[in-house]
Amino acid sequence: MPAPRVEIRYCRQCRFILRASWLAQELLFTFADEVGEVALVPGSGGVFEVAVDGETIFSRATAGRFPEAKELKQLIRDRIAPGRDLGHSDR
Repeated sequence: MPAPRVEIRYCRQCRFILRASWLAQELLFTFADEVGEVALVPGSGGVFEVAVDGETIFSRATAGRFPEAKELKQLIRDRIAPGRDLGHSDR
């Protein structure tokens, strides 16, 4: 079974690339052994969404805000490694 693919879709006109790349880095550090890929996908229209294997787990449009790194790590952990302790991100 292939390792999960995390995709961060961001609005290039809004210059969300910095936030997207920072979150990608955080996820790669945290899930180095569990994730096969973290992809940055340029979009438009103010989009900022995070998906795991094609399933959207966070949408800026729905939430009305950007995700916190801790929150995103917990959402991804719950999908790919449910029993895993995230250390300080779980507190």
